[in-house]
Amino acid sequence: MLKRARWASDLDARTRVVWDGCPVLLRERLESDRDACVDMARAVHERDRYPMYLPSDLASFIFTPGALGAWVAEEDGEIAGHVALHPRSSPAVLALAQEATGLSQERLCVVARLLVSPRHRRRGIGRALLEAASGAALERRLRPVLDVVSAHEAAVALYERSGWVRAGEVTVCWGDHPEVQELVYLGPELALAP
Repeated sequence: MLKRARWASDLDARTRVVWDGCPVLLRERLESDRDACVDMARAVHERDRYPMYLPSDLASFIFTPGALGAWVAEEDGEIAGHVALHPRSSPAVLALAQEATGLSQERLCVVARLLVSPRHRRRGIGRALLEAASGAALERRLRPVLDVVSAHEAAVALYERSGWVRAGEVTVCWGDHPEVQELVYLGPELALAP
């Protein structure tokens, strides 16, 4: 059955979703998706330089321990996209998000590792994954936030078209690499009890 999902609550374990006329299967990520996700991440890095600095263990970057959840999009039986929901990001990102929302770190979560295969772009897959992760955050009564390297203009455009609100800019540094400017975005709100 094909349907247009708005939030993760609309998704069961395997749901066919139509985004802009394109049927895509959104589902929870499985351990058996590891190799396909790593291959896709390499292709995304080659094209977009995301992740900015390719980690030596790309599988651990994608399959981060402690993730609150992770989903993939399949198109024609091939992994076409990935997104995860993490409990944290860099201290600078979380500090800005806390200041902008007035929420404690425990009430925030981070949409992370949003990747769409270069072969499957311009079909609404990135937006579908973004909304699935946002919905999962809201189901947990958490406010989704995300951070993106400011130079990644296509990703910034996606977030802004999807209604995410820019909270500000921070400087982050990963290990021995040069500092990078990142934009911090706030996702949909849920009426949260204090």
